[in-house]
Amino acid sequence: MELSIQDATILAAVIAAIGLVFAAWQRTWVLQQDAGSEKMQSISSAVQQGASAFLSREYRAIALLVVVVTAALLLLSAIPESGMSAWTALAFLCGATASGLAGYFGMYIAVRANVRTTQAASRSLNQGLRVAFASGTVMGTLVVSLALLGISLLFLFFTKELEAMQAASALAGFGFGGTSIAIFARVGGGIYTKAADVGADLVGKTEAGIPEDDPRNPATIADNVGDNVGDVAGMGSDLFESYASSIIAAISLATLGSGIAASTEAQIFPLLVAAAGLIIGLVATFLVRTEEGADQEQLLAAIRRGIYSASIAVGIAVIALAWWLELGESVIIATLSGLVGGVLIGYFTEYFTSAGYSPTQNLADSAGGGAGIVVIRGLALGMMSTLAPVIIVIAVTLIATSATGLYGVALAAVGMLSTLGITLATDAYGPVADNAGGIAEMAGLAESVRERTDALDSLGNTTAATGKGFAIGSAAMTALALTAAFITALGAALGESTTLQALVLDPRLITGLFLGALLPFIFSALTMVAVGNAAQQIVEEVRRQFREISGLLAGENQPDYERCVAISTDSAIRQMLAPGVIAVAVPTLIAVLTVLGRGNAIEDYVSATTLIGVLLGSLVSAFMLAVMMANAGGAWDNAKKFIEAGALGGKGSAAHKSAVVGDTVGDPFKDTSGPSLNILIKLLAIVSLVLAPLIASGA
Repeated sequence: MELSIQDATILAAVIAAIGLVFAAWQRTWVLQQDAGSEKMQSISSAVQQGASAFLSREYRAIALLVVVVTAALLLLSAIPESGMSAWTALAFLCGATASGLAGYFGMYIAVRANVRTTQAASRSLNQGLRVAFASGTVMGTLVVSLALLGISLLFLFFTKELEAMQAASALAGFGFGGTSIAIFARVGGGIYTKAADVGADLVGKTEAGIPEDDPRNPATIADNVGDNVGDVAGMGSDLFESYASSIIAAISLATLGSGIAASTEAQIFPLLVAAAGLIIGLVATFLVRTEEGADQEQLLAAIRRGIYSASIAVGIAVIALAWWLELGESVIIATLSGLVGGVLIGYFTEYFTSAGYSPTQNLADSAGGGAGIVVIRGLALGMMSTLAPVIIVIAVTLIATSATGLYGVALAAVGMLSTLGITLATDAYGPVADNAGGIAEMAGLAESVRERTDALDSLGNTTAATGKGFAIGSAAMTALALTAAFITALGAALGESTTLQALVLDPRLITGLFLGALLPFIFSALTMVAVGNAAQQIVEEVRRQFREISGLLAGENQPDYERCVAISTDSAIRQMLAPGVIAVAVPTLIAVLTVLGRGNAIEDYVSATTLIGVLLGSLVSAFMLAVMMANAGGAWDNAKKFIEAGALGGKGSAAHKSAVVGDTVGDPFKDTSGPSLNILIKLLAIVSLVLAPLIASGA
């Protein structure tokens, strides 16, 4: 059946608008729930104020970068020979704004849902789950709806105003804007949350021997704030960009490609798949519910019921849409390979990080040998866990490319992210449940309430680990699709194809591969040092307060929570800049040298081939490093909680203290450096795609 670009984009925009209405309705429902006692609301208010203050400062800093990049894009477009359009700057602004809004409103509801989840958990486990998951649904739906709305409207406009090459490059500006917000939201939020978490654990649990979330710990409020700015706002911006860029890459390849990809149907197919996934995700959220007294396996089954049901329904929608548009079974195979691959990556991540399986249980057992053994075994577990995701991505890539060429890679990424609405909801739910447990502890609620919030928190740790695995896998597929779009755009503009032989025999490719493989390690080092520096300040401040505030440990006086919040905020804002700038500067510098060197000696050392090498090298290196970090960190965290549940002597035992050290090492692994690598590889690729017309023109 024939369907015009105008019809498809308007349909997708309408469905995106429905998603925004649904998110607003869910937000209203959450805010209508009982917020509990005055003491509970006071604790929640402190978390709200800290999160709002941090995000305001972070967004002000990011706004400066957005202004500078927008001006640079406008200046480049003013050069007639550059081949770039001024509309790229508009798309960049739209992407940055949409990503920022998704992060802000997602965190807004999360810091208000925490106390309502605590109060709901005082009535029943299912009510606590429903409130926490509803707040996560707000975040997931906002991310998908804003991304789909922005892409649909921009694509409709650009196809009318620009020629194909410029339209593809301008649309990539939307993804670039989203990534620019994501890199700083992820890095800044990650530094904040892990500085507070590590500082609170090292002094509170290990030195003072007080429970987690104990109100006597000065870093407790900062820790709860960090859960939201890192794992809600940061994760939302990260997956917003993956989702948007996968669709953009598919549209770009369909616009610039040949064969089955070179058609209007191929251009609109990813938009329609995303729209179908959005509607299906909304319905599937109502399947997530449980019974009172449910154990972890039953709680996990409730989450799986929603995700698996959505995946099956999206699979059916993919088949129906492909046949409706007469694209054939090759497009179906490519898209479904990504959908199935995403589910499998989530499963294997769960296997290596959940306390319900042997890898994490064996890691917990090793705590009896001391902290050093826990660290060694955790690193080994993380390294071993890379096997399954790498094999899955290889299989998906081979299946997709054999079906429809490079366009298939982009379709696989779209398929993997088609259920993002509910997948992200299960991830954003985790920090809300974690905060709910903290509020229950600090407010001195009944043990039964804490047991329910602990059950929800434990589930949140598993879903968060699974979400990180999904985010990493989808980031790898998206970056690969963007790289394919970049190479295609470069070849189309130059009127030649970039053959495998030409690439492999070019020494500039090898140097690019080495440089690209190096970047994730430098990037991770910078983020981990930032966490270490900030955590050291928190440790010293908590020790000072324990030492100088009379009666603090006895519970006779209140700690100065605001001081720890201020330290975490200042450190995160100051130290997030260097990693973010590197990700933008490297591809830009190579692009500039490529243009300046054309026709002279520089061309022998740096060219577009160098940038292709950087993209491929960073993709391979960052993917495995990110999986290792995320899974090792998740396993260390759940091994600690496995011991706290009663194994090996329980809380306060020697094994528990060893596990806390492992968890401390894993905190920046799983919540700062590992997740930030997702954005690094996507940012490198999207910047390259935006600059493709400039590189090709040699202006």
